Amino acid sequence: MGKFEQHYDRKQTRSVKWDTLETIFQSEDVLPMWVADMDFRAPQAVNDALKERVEHGIYGYTCIDDDVRGAIVNWIKTRHNWAIHPDTLTFSPGVVTSLHLAVQTFTEPGDGILIQTPVYPPFYNVIQQHDRQVVKNPLIKEDGYYTIDFDDFEAKLKQGIKAFILCSPHNPVGRVWRKDELLKMAQLCLEHDVLMIADEIHCDLVYPGFKHIPLASLSHDISQQTITCMSPSKTFNLAGLQASYMITENEDKRQKLDEAFQRQGLKMLNTMGNIAIEAAYKYGESWLEDLMQLLQDHKSYTIKRLEEETNNRLTVLDPEGTYLLWIDFSALNMSGDALNDFLVKEAKVGLNQGSAYGEEGEQFMRINIACPHQLLEEGVNRIIKAVNSL
Repeated sequence: MGKFEQHYDRKQTRSVKWDTLETIFQSEDVLPMWVADMDFRAPQAVNDALKERVEHGIYGYTCIDDDVRGAIVNWIKTRHNWAIHPDTLTFSPGVVTSLHLAVQTFTEPGDGILIQTPVYPPFYNVIQQHDRQVVKNPLIKEDGYYTIDFDDFEAKLKQGIKAFILCSPHNPVGRVWRKDELLKMAQLCLEHDVLMIADEIHCDLVYPGFKHIPLASLSHDISQQTITCMSPSKTFNLAGLQASYMITENEDKRQKLDEAFQRQGLKMLNTMGNIAIEAAYKYGESWLEDLMQLLQDHKSYTIKRLEEETNNRLTVLDPEGTYLLWIDFSALNMSGDALNDFLVKEAKVGLNQGSAYGEEGEQFMRINIACPHQLLEEGVNRIIKAVNSL
């Protein structure tokens, strides 16, 4: 686990997480535990492959060959028991880019698109920026656990929804959807002819006792109505290399997507992202297993301390997947903005403000626990001290 304990100074590396503190929090004096990238080096096999390419020293146009496609196919089969054909892949700089293109390609201005709130903020952007309508199916929170309101889900579909963007595993609440939940959502979407766009970027980051099931793997009919967005970026901390892919088993839909990417000049991965995908999926599994053990320990540590040492003034949802914890600060009776100011100014910790995920997250904050333990401990100490000073 030593590879996850060394603290690397990320300042002055043009890191969004560490070098934009003044812009994001109006203060340089905060510990950043917000945006979803990890403070860990990528697997050595990835770094070695990139170094070898750098030594070659020529960065011309790069093709995506059978080795890269094969590495993806094998990973998805091995990790998620889903046998896909290499030809079903469409490559993209990132999952958010893929969501934008899918919304543009398969819906029209004014169409309603369903999301399950509180949810990853770009979901709102990819709908609103193309003049589509956000339609919410708020998740039900009961006893510290989120579930789907299926009555509301079906009622919203009956309003003429054109597409449903699924977050699986869910960010920020950490649910890894069960097979029965996925089947029920998918069957309702099929019944009402609603396109399913599944953001499954956190699919590899699942804790023991839970299993990620790709939505499109459930049946042929479901796969024909589903576009799946995946990437090694969260799994192996490669977000800055801008490499992701979509899996579309419906040939007509895939052709339309490919044409949309072609029109935007997005049919080619950058050289380093191309190499990183292959190396990560071929050689990164043991690194991932070690990471998940560390994250399990960090999760338990953070939940226990934040709840016990604040006398349960804070409650933390125990996630089934992701390295993100959703913290309930409602006992402090602060507005979202006041809560954010309190954490920045008093705790000197930078978290993600819950209201960005929807009004349902108003008194929540999201914390990233994918960092060396010494940084996690410092952040937890600061939050506890600040809360107990009230």
